[in-house]
Amino acid sequence: MKAIILAAGRGTRLSPLTDTVPKCMVEYNGQTLVRKSLETLNCCGINEISIVGGYKIDVLQDHLLTQKIKYYTNNEFAVTNMVYSLFCAEPELNDDVIISYSDIIYNKSVVLKLIADTSPVSVVVDKKWMDLWKLRMENPLDDAESLKLDNQYNIIELGKKTNNYSDIQGQYIGLIKIRKKVLKKIIDFYHLLDKNRLYDGKDFNNMYMTTFLQRIIDQLLPVKAVLIEGGWLEIDAISDITAYQTHKINIG
Repeated sequence: MKAIILAAGRGTRLSPLTDTVPKCMVEYNGQTLVRKSLETLNCCGINEISIVGGYKIDVLQDHLLTQKIKYYTNNEFAVTNMVYSLFCAEPELNDDVIISYSDIIYNKSVVLKLIADTSPVSVVVDKKWMDLWKLRMENPLDDAESLKLDNQYNIIELGKKTNNYSDIQGQYIGLIKIRKKVLKKIIDFYHLLDKNRLYDGKDFNNMYMTTFLQRIIDQLLPVKAVLIEGGWLEIDAISDITAYQTHKINIG
């Protein structure tokens, strides 16, 4: 099994921390986010890891100089999004693969639960998302997105703005696993999408990962939710770091 970490972004909401380093090099509890992710993946037996960089990729490569990492570059990082970054590493999509955002950290149990799931496409979903969102913001609905499941824990909807907590059965955390047997089908599906239309208001190269997953759900394959209860953090703004440190949050 491989892993791809999507780390091209700058993270403007983390400025000035990201003025000289990419978002994935912001520190929490004395360790950069990317080092924590690598450490956790390695502990779970995943050692074949690629990183898609973009902003300050040279700084990132220097930071991880002693690590055995394969790098891909998203030169269009300022005007593209996660799906575009993922397909910058398309040569790696030839085996079971975990795809991870780089502004999250997670503990070993989260990754092991994802690895154990045998579904063709699996997505980690936090059932206890509200605990985290209440620490980070006054009104969780300002940021939270819809996520609806059927009675087999297949995702039927995700990534939509909502004003109703009943639309949120958990939160997508930015951690996905795709099995080798469906990768070609997904790659072909991506390349056959209309590049001239908008996807949830975004052009093709700026498509959100949740939008792409919804397309897969609606037109191609079921996507299974791997349910967790905490054990991860997202760091998207300086206020997140402050909130976690204030409440002494440690994911282990």
